[in-house]
Amino acid sequence: MNNSVTEKQIREILQQNHTIAIVGLSDKAHRDSYMVAEYMRDKGYRIIPVNPRLKTVLGETAYPDLLSVPGKVDIVNVFRRSEEVPFIVNEALKIKPNAIWLQLGITSNAAAEKCIAAGISIIMDKCIKVEHCRLLSGEAFYDR
Repeated sequence: MNNSVTEKQIREILQQNHTIAIVGLSDKAHRDSYMVAEYMRDKGYRIIPVNPRLKTVLGETAYPDLLSVPGKVDIVNVFRRSEEVPFIVNEALKIKPNAIWLQLGITSNAAAEKCIAAGISIIMDKCIKVEHCRLLSGEAFYDR
């Protein structure tokens, strides 16, 4: 299953949603998840770390799972292996985000079908930072 979300829809998702729960966010500055979270935070998004092994990341309280996150989550951004995605998506569907975003190299047809059935946009195998740079900021994707 390919991404069924168009470039226009990705732009709208990024423009209209400002709270991002990042599942698998690392506290190590050299990791992609950290660099992406830092970039998105610096662009004005609220970042919510979801990692059961951490207490804080980038000055934000970390939560052990999506169900523990207080308040509304607009986008669930996933930095976990593809085989973990169905469980994460099942949890995410309970909190009803506006979109679920699977980073580069991460896909799950079963999870995509569940999202589509629930009316929730899913973006697979794309980096949220790269797409933000490309569609909204005009920066090269590798700039921090």
